[in-house]
Amino acid sequence: MIPRPRPGRFRATVLVGWVVLLAAAVVYSQNARVPIPVAIAIPLALAFLAEYPFYLLPGFPAARERLMAFGRPRAAAFLTASAILPWLIYALGTGHFNFPALILLTCIALLMCFWYVVFPSHPALDLLYLCLFAAIILFKVLAKIYPAPVPKLDVSPLGHVMLIRVMAFSFVAMRGNVGADYRFLPTAREFLAGLRWFALLLPVVAAAYWALGLVRLRDHPLNILLVIGTFFGILWVTAISEEFIFRGLLQPWLERWTSSPVLALIIASLLFGSVHLGFHGPFPNWRFAICAAILGLFCGLARRQTGGIQAGMVAHALTVAVWKMFLQ
Repeated sequence: MIPRPRPGRFRATVLVGWVVLLAAAVVYSQNARVPIPVAIAIPLALAFLAEYPFYLLPGFPAARERLMAFGRPRAAAFLTASAILPWLIYALGTGHFNFPALILLTCIALLMCFWYVVFPSHPALDLLYLCLFAAIILFKVLAKIYPAPVPKLDVSPLGHVMLIRVMAFSFVAMRGNVGADYRFLPTAREFLAGLRWFALLLPVVAAAYWALGLVRLRDHPLNILLVIGTFFGILWVTAISEEFIFRGLLQPWLERWTSSPVLALIIASLLFGSVHLGFHGPFPNWRFAICAAILGLFCGLARRQTGGIQAGMVAHALTVAVWKMFLQ
């Protein structure tokens, strides 16, 4: 018999998160620029609530181990079904169900969930898996699967968070031995380290922003509550996924392959900048990519100092939150 880890912390986090998400859904629906009909808001909220427990899975060892106790093929099958369920709630509830989208989503889910059931862990296959993940994001495949139910309401983030947790679970549980601790909450030491690296990063990236002509100040700083919400949103979605990939996986791999921590840091930072070429402007947006590479460099230094990705997550999230607060 395989011992079953206690899932108490996981369950408590799910319950608290559901309450917070419900409150956020109510506030967002009431303050959205484009009114969201109740018939659309309810299935959307239910889809995100259904996705939330699955999104937590990679970050809770007890929950991961309990699922993996069924064996990798069954765990992958469960992961595949969990990738499709929130989409079904959204699509059926909003009237956007169609079989081509279901088939495409199913193919993506099967490929990403069963990768390390079918293939062994090998550097070339690991990189190919990351390339598939990046291609789905960068080519905006999920926007076609999750069309907006009302104008200017982007629901593709529902697919993004699904893809992130499938990727993370595949590495930390299916493949294993990645050496990166996929964890949502930094310790006090990691938070302080992230704060220090943010303080070092801020004047450098601010000077680069100014020199590249990217500075466009807001007429009024963003509401502090929105800034706090932005910080935690970035910390637990964007920062954890990007830091896990670039600083948790690629940087250590490059250190082993090149036998040079400095060269690995530079290459990982340049790769991080390159994936931002299509952000905030027409492709290729070199100016924004340069600033992203600088951010990657400092987050990589934080990882070298602390040995984990959490300090970089904090520095990453603080940078984006301050940027959102003062800049357009």
